[in-house]
Amino acid sequence: MTGFLLRWVFALVLVTATYNPTQYNFTRWAMTDGQDRLSMTVLVGLVLLVGYIIYLRATLRSIGAVGMALILALVGAVIWVAYDYGLLDLQNRDLTVWIGIFALSLVLGIGLSWSIVRRKLSGQADVDDVDE
Repeated sequence: MTGFLLRWVFALVLVTATYNPTQYNFTRWAMTDGQDRLSMTVLVGLVLLVGYIIYLRATLRSIGAVGMALILALVGAVIWVAYDYGLLDLQNRDLTVWIGIFALSLVLGIGLSWSIVRRKLSGQADVDDVDE
């Protein structure tokens, strides 16, 4: 469980660093100060891109596009239930963005952890998991 939480936290940091409703994110920083510090903007952008490639590749290999859509649908259903029961106010734009960030980071965290979870549940190793 600790491993999943760590993978999810890194996914949350990755998505939040890219964009969030506060002023502290790569997108806003690159749009305002990006031209003045172009080398740093490119470096940080490439670091974020590498993070996304690692997470997206692992997620697509482990759960695929259908699995990603299913997890997003599940999170969407939970949000819908919370909204119907008055637990969530979706009129707040910032809250809606944070929910989207949470949902995307959850998909990436589950995707990166899924092979490990499946191996523990089934006792079967993926071909990529076998040591040579």
